[in-house]
Amino acid sequence: MSSSTPLVLSAFTASSALGVGLQAHLDALQAGKCGLKPCDFETASIDTWIGEAPGIDGVTLPPAVAEYDCRNNRLALLGLRADGFEDAVRAAMSRHGADRVALILGTSTSGILSAELAYRERDASGALPEWFDYRCTHNTASVGSFVRDYLGLRGPVTVVSTACSSSAKAFAAADRLISSGLADAAVVGGVDSLCLTTLYGFSSLELTSPEPCRPGDAERQGLSIGEAAAFALLERASESSGDIILSGWGESSDAHHMSAPHPEGRGSRAAMQQALERAGLRAADVGYINLHGTATPANDASEGAAVAAIFGNSVPSSSTKGMTGHTLGAAGGLEAVISALALRHQLLPASVGTLKPDPSIAIELVLTPRTAPSLQHVLSNSFGFGGSNCSLILSRREPM
Repeated sequence: MSSSTPLVLSAFTASSALGVGLQAHLDALQAGKCGLKPCDFETASIDTWIGEAPGIDGVTLPPAVAEYDCRNNRLALLGLRADGFEDAVRAAMSRHGADRVALILGTSTSGILSAELAYRERDASGALPEWFDYRCTHNTASVGSFVRDYLGLRGPVTVVSTACSSSAKAFAAADRLISSGLADAAVVGGVDSLCLTTLYGFSSLELTSPEPCRPGDAERQGLSIGEAAAFALLERASESSGDIILSGWGESSDAHHMSAPHPEGRGSRAAMQQALERAGLRAADVGYINLHGTATPANDASEGAAVAAIFGNSVPSSSTKGMTGHTLGAAGGLEAVISALALRHQLLPASVGTLKPDPSIAIELVLTPRTAPSLQHVLSNSFGFGGSNCSLILSRREPM
């Protein structure tokens, strides 16, 4: 099952509660910084903590794409402008042609905040205000259409919405698309922004924590919701001198329950095993695992069982959601970027917020950041509601 055409992350970037761009994220990873704060978003009155990305309210969409204005697309633009990412995409368009660069993004709620605000302004007949444009804001496809039009891309465009695995699956979909000859490069990643539907929805499921989330902790109480925009440009290894490769991926759908993972982690185990096989690696070759690690009792126990079944307790692992919050549809993309930074800078990120590791989760949790001079392969897990699972393996190579 080994991949025949390795793809390089020619460029990548992330914006989250830790800041805008790679340097802010690297500094936070090296310091073990928590970017969470008590919930003060919009009108939400919930006893929980959130990960809010800075600077979104100051973003103005250019006139040519102003119809797409909403929090989610402002966050997308904030992310595209960081680290020279949009310039890297335009250079790829010059190399390959605008119609040969695909766009595959993940999101869960897209611009639903616009609909939430619009419903407050319904008239006596129930009609929504004229300013509300469902297609360009609330619509799941909105973020794909916005990024396509902003960058001038003319290749295939897909928006994946499989809950928390959405933007990890974008990497897998891009590999299939490029391998099939339908594109020569792909912009992948995810954008998900804070909204009331998400905050109140997870609260109603009794999954939000009244304190900063504590992944893998014996006294964990639930997750902290965050937001992020994360992007990567994927090209064939022969066409890029980048140092990080997408060497493997695995997907599974266990359909165990609408919102709860399989207690033995069957689906997540299948995704990890498939990623190893596609990368042509053994479990012992992986030097770090970025856990899905939501800090909910069921998720962490399920994932821990799956990781232990394949890797034992010898692979350093951590969840970075204690730093960023759970960014839902953007989580897979954000954590792929974090994994790429870990590889590039030979770093093992800490599971920030974990104070007392749950003894029933038999894996090695990294509690403080540390260096890893020989780090070569990293596994990143993203598992969504309904058992929609995806695991990515990123590897380091010497620049050409």
